[in-house]
Amino acid sequence: MNRIRRISVTLAGLATAVLAFIAASPAAFAIRVPPPGGRAGHVTRSVPWPKTTTVPPLPQVHTVVTGGMPGWQIALIAAAAALLAAVLAVSLDRAWAARQHASAPSA
Repeated sequence: MNRIRRISVTLAGLATAVLAFIAASPAAFAIRVPPPGGRAGHVTRSVPWPKTTTVPPLPQVHTVVTGGMPGWQIALIAAAAALLAAVLAVSLDRAWAARQHASAPSA
């Protein structure tokens, strides 16, 4: 029975790792695709007179924050990790205590 339990735990861990890899891979392979038709923001339109006009490119917008994660998300992840570690530690301690109690010789 212990062998089956260990194999199932190992398979569950591997399945979780595969799911995490699949969830993270689209972001890892993301690229910036240029718009179709040449330069970004440079548009040529056809009108009756003159034959073509060039519309100036759109102004470039600079963002204040270019990347990263907000502080509240970092705090939430840290709190969830601490809670998960505490639950895991208590579960393992109880399982160890139950195993020690079960394997102790009866007098």
